[in-house]
Amino acid sequence: MPQDVTGPRAVKAVIPAAGLATRFLPATKAVPKELLPVVDRPVLQYIVEEAAAAGINDVLLITGRGKTSMVDHFDRRPDLEQRLADKGDTERLAAVKRPSELAEIYTCRQGEPLGLGHAVSYAESHVGDEPFVVMLGDEFMDDEALLVKMLDLQARTGGIVIALLEVPQDQVSRYGICSVEEAEGDNVVRITGLVEKPKPADAPSNLAIIGRYVLPSTIFAAIKKTGPGSGGEIQLTDAMARLLEEGTPVHGIVYRGVRYDTGMPLGYLQAVVQLACQRDDLGPAFKSWLTEFVDKEIV
Repeated sequence: MPQDVTGPRAVKAVIPAAGLATRFLPATKAVPKELLPVVDRPVLQYIVEEAAAAGINDVLLITGRGKTSMVDHFDRRPDLEQRLADKGDTERLAAVKRPSELAEIYTCRQGEPLGLGHAVSYAESHVGDEPFVVMLGDEFMDDEALLVKMLDLQARTGGIVIALLEVPQDQVSRYGICSVEEAEGDNVVRITGLVEKPKPADAPSNLAIIGRYVLPSTIFAAIKKTGPGSGGEIQLTDAMARLLEEGTPVHGIVYRGVRYDTGMPLGYLQAVVQLACQRDDLGPAFKSWLTEFVDKEIV
């Protein structure tokens, strides 16, 4: 595989965020799941920060009804900023300004959530003919280098690059699963097949596709040719499998770091606890309380 970058590097990210988040009802009846706070920042901000750290400064949010507040979060609040400035609260002032400084935020509305592939198709006019990143709106990573490696690899190959995670065999039916072969070092594999949410007995491996993709613009034509799949939805995994069959190279990077999956209540709570424990200002006191609480619960 050639090591020099031969194609354009993706500079735009697409974040599908039109889902109904039924697992979090009634909290998400009026508040988008993507804005639920993890300590003092919403999930969506962690994701946009991850994109910005990798050099992505153009973010398209695929939204749905009742989710305009996601865009508001990345807008300026001059009234609030002035109030904090008058109080001399420079720390909170910087925190309030930060979302608007991360990237240019654009939005379009998915009229009906019909699957991840369907959501991604709405980005075609914004992305054009360039490669782009898809970042799912309910998970983020603690390793900013992952997305950088994915962007560089896609620029070399011109194909599809996805993030993979080893999952327990009894969980493979929750994910798109890949069959792979060795490609090069640094946890890079060549993908030879993809299947969406297989039964554990039918899964070709335990390497699951997680919410980071770098895609060529040819994915849009593949989505248009892809009918409903698992769950009756238009699956991005099926569209990628189509491109693979047509000769598009597909590679994966097996991620070994921490993934915060906030898509379900348990994962969301785990993310809050983990990140609170890591905070210099909150961590020591919170861990002390948590230890005492857990000890009492065990007894």
